[in-house]
Amino acid sequence: MVCVALRDLLETPMRSHAVTQGMERGPHRSLFKAAGLTDRDLARPLVAIVNSYTDIVPGHCHLDAVGEFLKAQVRAGGGTPFVFNTIAICDGIAMGHSGMKFSLPSRDLIADSVESMIQAHQFDAMICLPNCDKIIPGMLMAALRMNIPTVFVSGGPMEAGRVCGKDVDLIDQFYAVAQGKIGAMTDKQVKNYEDNTCPTCGSCSGMFTANSMNCLCEAIGIALPGNGTCLATSSARMGLFKTAARRAVEMARQWGEGGCKADYPLLPKNIMTLQAFENAMTLDMAMGGSSNTVLHLLAMAAEAGVPFTLKDIERISAATPNISRVAPSSTPEGKIYHIQDVHRCGGIHTILWQLWNDRARLIHAELPTVTGQSVAKNLQQYSLRSKSCLPAAKKMYKDGSIPTRRSVDEVREMYRAGKPGQTPPLPKELAPFTIDPQDVIRPLDNACTQRGGLLVLYGNIASKGAVVKLAGVDPNMYKHTGPAVIFESQEEACSGILGGKVKAGDVVVIRNEGPKGGPGMQEMLAPTSYIKGMGLGDKCALITDGRFSGGTAGACIGHISPEAAGGGEIGLLRNGDLIEIDLPGGQLNAKVSATEFARRRKSTKTHKAKVTTGALGRYAAHATSADRGGILDWPGKKSQ
Repeated sequence: MVCVALRDLLETPMRSHAVTQGMERGPHRSLFKAAGLTDRDLARPLVAIVNSYTDIVPGHCHLDAVGEFLKAQVRAGGGTPFVFNTIAICDGIAMGHSGMKFSLPSRDLIADSVESMIQAHQFDAMICLPNCDKIIPGMLMAALRMNIPTVFVSGGPMEAGRVCGKDVDLIDQFYAVAQGKIGAMTDKQVKNYEDNTCPTCGSCSGMFTANSMNCLCEAIGIALPGNGTCLATSSARMGLFKTAARRAVEMARQWGEGGCKADYPLLPKNIMTLQAFENAMTLDMAMGGSSNTVLHLLAMAAEAGVPFTLKDIERISAATPNISRVAPSSTPEGKIYHIQDVHRCGGIHTILWQLWNDRARLIHAELPTVTGQSVAKNLQQYSLRSKSCLPAAKKMYKDGSIPTRRSVDEVREMYRAGKPGQTPPLPKELAPFTIDPQDVIRPLDNACTQRGGLLVLYGNIASKGAVVKLAGVDPNMYKHTGPAVIFESQEEACSGILGGKVKAGDVVVIRNEGPKGGPGMQEMLAPTSYIKGMGLGDKCALITDGRFSGGTAGACIGHISPEAAGGGEIGLLRNGDLIEIDLPGGQLNAKVSATEFARRRKSTKTHKAKVTTGALGRYAAHATSADRGGILDWPGKKSQ
């Protein structure tokens, strides 16, 4: 416990003094005291713990106990903690029905709610505790708006499941459903996947959107080393929470001692600069992360006032080898790894170190991070391939990668007890496989591909860009020409694919699913999984103005801009139009002339909003296209 004289505490100017100090703030102090606080509590830095606990999301269902643990650690560090919660949508449960339309819009609701709480109560610092999909970028957007000392520490990734002697994840269950639909699996086999692909709490175990974003938080400097890969069920994660709490209090004090000025180097806007965004996207390219990271980094850049665009992403993609492949993507040799394997081999800081070691110009190593040290210092201390790697880092990577099969309740009990406890013995059939670290995280001269895992395309049906996860595409589909099979919604596409309307060689077109057209730009995991599950993954392509789950693999091109509802050419396509895909050339075109597109446009009806009320109606009225990150805009809005 940090002991500081009350007088000394009061002499340090803090942001929270606007609600805690002075005679005119007596009513405010009365309300604080009604909640059990003392004068000494109010003299310390007030630290918000921005939790996202909810029972229904597997990545978040243990965060109530983690929040309590963080509160105790903030108090021990000399701060006064306050927990509040955001909403959290599980994209997996929202998948395949109208609920998915609410996922991307929830990002802005989360950002708004965090901004409202931080501003209304004048906190001195915040610890953000997200884990899944839109919660992470929503909190990051809020952190950039508020620009107070902030540390991100997620709930941690889920352990991989084990079915028929191999590690599996949620996406394998989607494939199993498709296999069951065509009679390639029995009901019993499909049920076996259902019962074992998601064994316990945490963000789903592949390099899907949640884990991609949690890993990018390390690269951008706002989270501690190990944040994105240390298993949710591991006691090794407790050390991250302890350090996050201590750093939040330390940064709040440092900021206050300097007069709470904007030039404090560890404020979010001073950490998440253009160079930091480049580091984050370089990591994304190196590890083949979710294409959703493009949407979220663009949205974050808009909040930061940083000029970071699709052109920057394409430039970084061209310069960055893809050196790590994680489920759902496989290595060129066909091996599938999961997040726990990446952690076991040294995590995100070992991927970054490999890039820096082999081609130093890829990483901006001089940048500040929330550890209080530069990127370079962190890489030296937290890469397993660095001669200066700390013993504590080696232990974290070893212990934090071992599956425990702790249940949600057992994880909660561990955090409520405030100590690791005994690791449950792991059944022999669940023991980790032998893996080659040099295969999981490769040197640049043995990269999976010599360009990044994400690719930006342009062409006459994507004049403002489109995005594909190159790491998940079979090389046989890098170039493909096929007839368009058009569906006006994801639901229509799912019925059509399972009903046999899609054949080998076709290009599935799903439109009117963009930010405005959907509205909400829902993910297309179900149709892409059905295509793969029916044996067409290396024979068909799918293009859409919607987006894909981080679990998507195959020749799936999303984020087509402008979207159909915004007058984009994807809305002018007709069944049978030949679609040309040239991934090496960065092109996506239809064999339709400009004259023909102009003729079709004259007979095309103006888009009419599908939803005009409630949260979706408001989102649809203000949403921009995917090339701007799907951010909200309105007359008179000023950039940050």
